[in-house]
Amino acid sequence: MELNEIIQLRIDKLKLFKDVGIDPYGHKFTKTMSIKELLSSFKEKEKVVLAGRLMAKRKHGKVCFCDLRDQDAKIQLYVRKDDPLTEDQFELFNKLDIGDIIGLEGEAFMTHTGEPTVKVVGFSLLSKSLRPLPEKWHGLKDVQIRYRQRYVDLISNPEVKDIFVARSKIVASIRELLNQKGFLEVETPMMHIIPGGAAGRPFETHHNEYDMNLFLRIAPELYLKRLIVGGFEKIYEINRSFRNEGVSTRHNPEFTMLELYAAYCDYEDMMKITEEIFVHVAQKVLGKLEIEYQGQKIDLTPPWPRRSFAQAVKEKFDINPEDETSVMVEKLKKKGRPVEDRLTRSQIVKVVEEILTENVSTQPVFFTDYFSILCPLAKNKKENPLISDRFELYIAGMEVANAYSELNDPLEQKARFQEEIKDQVAAGRCLDEDYIEALEYGMPPTGGLGIGIDRLLMLLLNQPSIRDVILFPLLRPEKETGSEQVKE
Repeated sequence: MELNEIIQLRIDKLKLFKDVGIDPYGHKFTKTMSIKELLSSFKEKEKVVLAGRLMAKRKHGKVCFCDLRDQDAKIQLYVRKDDPLTEDQFELFNKLDIGDIIGLEGEAFMTHTGEPTVKVVGFSLLSKSLRPLPEKWHGLKDVQIRYRQRYVDLISNPEVKDIFVARSKIVASIRELLNQKGFLEVETPMMHIIPGGAAGRPFETHHNEYDMNLFLRIAPELYLKRLIVGGFEKIYEINRSFRNEGVSTRHNPEFTMLELYAAYCDYEDMMKITEEIFVHVAQKVLGKLEIEYQGQKIDLTPPWPRRSFAQAVKEKFDINPEDETSVMVEKLKKKGRPVEDRLTRSQIVKVVEEILTENVSTQPVFFTDYFSILCPLAKNKKENPLISDRFELYIAGMEVANAYSELNDPLEQKARFQEEIKDQVAAGRCLDEDYIEALEYGMPPTGGLGIGIDRLLMLLLNQPSIRDVILFPLLRPEKETGSEQVKE
């Protein structure tokens, strides 16, 4: 039967319910318990009031068996004509479709096969479903449909719902740990006058009342550090950030980050708290420190090893942080890596970073000793100003955290900002004078940490794509999905 025919049949049933005085889109319905609560303390002959979605129907003459599912669980329903439903009531119940949402009164009992069941003594139609649920949802090959119609995905696949329940628990456990450690959760603006706090292309918007161009935040960093200047010593924000860049299995234009800052600390302290966060979350939500990601065994037991980025670059490409652009290009070409001559030093080092981390260890590893040209907001090492006090955490080849000892010298910070934007002034980039002014009032030595929540969830929940841990990932318009491909 064609979809349009099925929908029309359901619309006809909708009219039938209305004709007999039943509102097919009912009002408030008060349950006495959830299905999960009923199953966890099951008592035969207990009177119950439940609500949920019909997920299966099996009619056998005067008897009908159904599956009812709510948010957390499902249970079998037993409906019998004349016991106690009248013939008319029984026929109305049989006109319900899979997907309809109902409320019911019933009595719990155990079948002779030992299955917990509820005998229905009364029911109410709460929402008539006009579209059928997919019969073989697991067999669908086009994952775009699952992402685009996440509501159907959640109805049909309980394991998908479990992922997002776990997501909520993981974020809650992070808050729990940070609150216990004396951190204060704060909120900072999502619309910025000047894009900053990280490298990335921003989304642009316009405020009509002020006739002012604004940018969706790339990162909350500069506002959070203003709060450290203001006297807060331990703060964090679990924030939505936006980057107008490519889409892949590890990148979504809108994503969730944890950023935290602690006064009188440095990047070494951030390493410790990073390990604490991962360990706390894994034990709290998963109950273990050994996890599996896409067939790879990962042990989160600290301490995690460190690897020097500067040393790795030296060993693999003979590149030093003081090398000029032409020298770096020549050394890469000698190693068989074609690089465009027009790239800047920082762009070249970024290319080198991508090469080095292509086949990084599956196990957690802190990459330290980054070239200072990649870290305009980080302090440099006293013994070598060309190397910064920074680390990036890689697990299963993914960067999942980034941290450094924050630069709190306003004169040095201003000079770095000026160097960073000198080639971008024509594109509208300007110096964040207010942030420099904030630093001029004095910011204590501070350690800052950013963790990609979505990537953390990918790892802990063993999901191959960032889209699998975001309820509504950004997709192309539906008419273009035929040509859409997600890059690895």
